[in-house]
Amino acid sequence: MFKIKPLVFCLTLLLAACGGSSGFAPFISAAKPEFLQYGRTATILLGGRHLRSFLVVESPGCANPVFSQRSTTELLVLNCMVNGVGDLPLSVKDPEGKLVFATTLTVPKPQVNLVTSAGNMLLELDPAKAPVSVNNFLSYVRQGFYTNTLFHRVISGFVVQGGGYNTGLVKKPGQAAPIALESQNGLSNLRGTLAMARTNEPNSATSEFYVNLVDNLFLDYRDSANPGYAVFGTVVQGMGVVDAIASQPTGTVNGVPNVPLSEVTITSAVQVR
Repeated sequence: MFKIKPLVFCLTLLLAACGGSSGFAPFISAAKPEFLQYGRTATILLGGRHLRSFLVVESPGCANPVFSQRSTTELLVLNCMVNGVGDLPLSVKDPEGKLVFATTLTVPKPQVNLVTSAGNMLLELDPAKAPVSVNNFLSYVRQGFYTNTLFHRVISGFVVQGGGYNTGLVKKPGQAAPIALESQNGLSNLRGTLAMARTNEPNSATSEFYVNLVDNLFLDYRDSANPGYAVFGTVVQGMGVVDAIASQPTGTVNGVPNVPLSEVTITSAVQVR
């Protein structure tokens, strides 16, 4: 007759009672962002013990959370799409809804480094107040649309405008559909702010943008007959570069006025935060 040794029998009962190693309650001790930028897929590391991919992540600012195949029982690698800035509440629950871990991370406002033939400028965007305009601008940035485009309209004491023409003042193809005007967002056309250029049709902005050289409050929303222009960010570094562009001699090129006679080119635009 087969006999089970007492020690082995006790261990067998213990493992059966707790369901093997998966029966231990998961414990998360810390969360650390590995990569966290607005509008991009985040990578957040959750460290602890007895971790499993069946845990449920809830976060209003991080859509479609999934655990990477890099995850282990001591380190869960969370990926999700960041759709907000500021406080990012994050909670992890077991399949029964019991809270395992909760914390709040911080998502900074997105920043774009604009490299031009006149120097660099750093743009900080405000998706909380101008989400449509910011998402539109970042979409062009990510696809590399602004590479080799010009600051094609320069008016001293007013604005510098770019993002729609290539060398030789040739209209660049490939613009996305026009976006809705967000001029009633509480942001004003002050010196150093970034806004969407458009035609006389309010909802016509595509890729072109401008930087205000002075306080142009008359460009703000006043009423339905004067809908204004949508501000969506500000120059946080490099206004000296903007002023240098504004000092360039201009003239009429191919029938277009206020064009710098020496081309000012955007060589790259990259989201850096």
